[in-house]
Amino acid sequence: MGTGTAKKYLKKTSFLVIVLLMLASCSSTRFVPENRLLLNDTDIQVDNKAINKEELKKHIRQKENLKILGFIKFHLGMYNLSSKKKSKGWMKRIGEAPVLYEDYLTVRSKEQLKSYLSNKGYYNAIVTDTVIVKEKKRKVDVRYSIKSGEPYRIRKYSYQIEDPQLKSLLLADTVNQLIGRGRIFDVDLLNEERNRVANFLRDHGFFNFTANHIQYVADSTLYSQQVDLKVEVSDADLTNEVDSLVPHKKYKIRNYRISPDFVPIQLSNRKNSGKTDSLKIDNYHFYFRDKLKYKPVVFNNLNRMPDSSYYSLSNVEKTYRALNQLRQFNVVNINFTELDTLLDENMGLLDANLQLSVLPRQGFSVDIEGTNSSGNLGVAGNLNYQHRNVFRGAEIFNLRLKGAVERQRALVNQNKLDFNTRELGVEGSLKIPKFLSPLKSKKLFNFQIPETKLSLGYNYQRRPDYTRTITNFKFGYNWKTSIFRTHYLNLVDINYVNLYEFNPDFINSIKDLYIKSSFTDHLIFAMNYTLVDNTQNLSRRRNYRYYKWSIESAGNLLSAYTRLTGKSKTAELDTITNQQIAYRELFGTRFAQYIKSDFEYRYGYMLDKYNSIVGRAFIGVGVPYGNLDVLPFEKKYFTGGANGIRAWQVRSLGPGTYKAPEGAYPNQSSDIKLEANLEYRYRFIGPVEGALFLDAGNIWAINDKDNRTGAQFLFDKFYKQIAIGTGMGFRFDFTYFIFRLDLGMKLRDPSLEEGKRFIIGNYPISTDHFNLSFAIGYPF
Repeated sequence: MGTGTAKKYLKKTSFLVIVLLMLASCSSTRFVPENRLLLNDTDIQVDNKAINKEELKKHIRQKENLKILGFIKFHLGMYNLSSKKKSKGWMKRIGEAPVLYEDYLTVRSKEQLKSYLSNKGYYNAIVTDTVIVKEKKRKVDVRYSIKSGEPYRIRKYSYQIEDPQLKSLLLADTVNQLIGRGRIFDVDLLNEERNRVANFLRDHGFFNFTANHIQYVADSTLYSQQVDLKVEVSDADLTNEVDSLVPHKKYKIRNYRISPDFVPIQLSNRKNSGKTDSLKIDNYHFYFRDKLKYKPVVFNNLNRMPDSSYYSLSNVEKTYRALNQLRQFNVVNINFTELDTLLDENMGLLDANLQLSVLPRQGFSVDIEGTNSSGNLGVAGNLNYQHRNVFRGAEIFNLRLKGAVERQRALVNQNKLDFNTRELGVEGSLKIPKFLSPLKSKKLFNFQIPETKLSLGYNYQRRPDYTRTITNFKFGYNWKTSIFRTHYLNLVDINYVNLYEFNPDFINSIKDLYIKSSFTDHLIFAMNYTLVDNTQNLSRRRNYRYYKWSIESAGNLLSAYTRLTGKSKTAELDTITNQQIAYRELFGTRFAQYIKSDFEYRYGYMLDKYNSIVGRAFIGVGVPYGNLDVLPFEKKYFTGGANGIRAWQVRSLGPGTYKAPEGAYPNQSSDIKLEANLEYRYRFIGPVEGALFLDAGNIWAINDKDNRTGAQFLFDKFYKQIAIGTGMGFRFDFTYFIFRLDLGMKLRDPSLEEGKRFIIGNYPISTDHFNLSFAIGYPF
């Protein structure tokens, strides 16, 4: 953004900081009644590091007013600025009423803490409270002090199993048990073990077994702070009405009764529901109206229940996930009917009922969205067509027509900033709910069978300095190996990039730079793999981690093909080195050859309901070789902008210590990227969230072919070339999207003279050291 805009935003930010300080200093007891006290602070001190302090805080029944930045009670300050004469008002709505100290809630908190500690095995824990009253300030601080004492531990662990057929199974499974001799006597862990054992037995055919069949008997009378624990596993009779042993039955599944157009009871009275028909294929029974819309083999491929000889809860869950993965049904219900017919006295039969409520088969949609390409804002419109079950195999066909305009700086005219980038495109994709491969997928992919995806697209982009068209084709798979872990494998990823209509000034600005080779027609024939592990749950506020690793290789197959077929090389003069270079072409276009890999890690730590800290680290390396000695433009790394180091404009930092001449082409991109970000986020007012951030990193060239001064990565110098920026920002939550404003300030600029790269203390602070970024969504 321009210095004028940044200057205005800087003034507003400074004003806001002053307001925050004023709110922090104003009277916090303005609305505290006479003879009452404001709960100013609560704290817990515990003498045992093994006890989770954050879990303890959840059991305090009364907490002080919300803080931001760890000490400013901004929301209480807003409430105190409201009128006493009005019971309602916007300041009261966005603010927070003072928390008035209550004696009984302190007593309740002590009881809750004691109960929690007992459940964790600390039965002799002592919980005391200290109430510090500040009469003049009409405030009170509450301190809870915990002396945990020694926990009770399990001295002896044994089983009493009434049903002989369960005994061998459970004793063989003891290697997986969560509790045992020497472990702390933790009630929560005992309950977790009960559920684990119950699920284990249900995985081995015991359909009616529940956690209620497991009881614990603990004896702590003979030994100091030690427990003899006995696990009692009862027979099938929980009522104890039968004196003799009632063994647990194992179950097999006889038939699969599938209703692919099931109508729930509340909708079953609709008129013209159609004629009901049925189809039987082996032990699969289909019930449908008018016509069976899916090929029977679809359900045979996705059904994981036959993978085991007996009923298995895990296989039922796999089937449930597979059916939901189809994105064909808005309701997936699997239940079982227990049959009166028995195979023998200990063996029962079940019928599995799969009730599926189908989604609309076809649909059109039009959507308009804000775009954010590396910090350049724009607007895009999409016309979408979707056909579910296009070939009656639950395939999903998508066709998208896209048009977009974007506000982007001309690379050779930095003062010009308007909606000067236009994009038109069409993309078709087909998702097939099976693994199109000669390999047997059920044995290879235990958690979820991969989904096969094919896509073909064409994209036209008119930019200020050149026009580019990209034709792409992909063939690959994606699948999950756990709830959090997803894999993406593209066996074929082809991109044909054609560039033309160059701005003459742009061509002149890069004619002597190594990166000019990136702006030529090229063909990319790649294979890539990405692993994503993400524990973030948007519906629950809790700590999470995210990591993503990807690797891509391109050009090797084409290189081998052109060599085997004897294609001759094309020779040309490199105007930078004045040397002849030779390369091979396919369909008249030079193909790229490189290997590239990057890794990203994020961690989100929730301080409380409204405050959090999120950190991110990124490392990426691309190595060009062979037929094209530079990474294609779209495969290079860059930083700066709304999603990078925010104190710099997008693509204006690096590589290394390089600084482009004034008015020259500012596209700083290269082969190596290191970046780290730390952001403190806090709830500000209503839908507005505030943030303070610190960013660090840079990009570098991987070899000395890059003729930009200081661009090359060197182990003994790279750490001296790290750029550092800080700043603050706001996020506006509009439900469907988040609009973000970030004001970044340079702290350390690697392009400056060595020894004087820190801004503060070496240079007068000016608007040139600030950058204002607009973006959609969080930076990470």
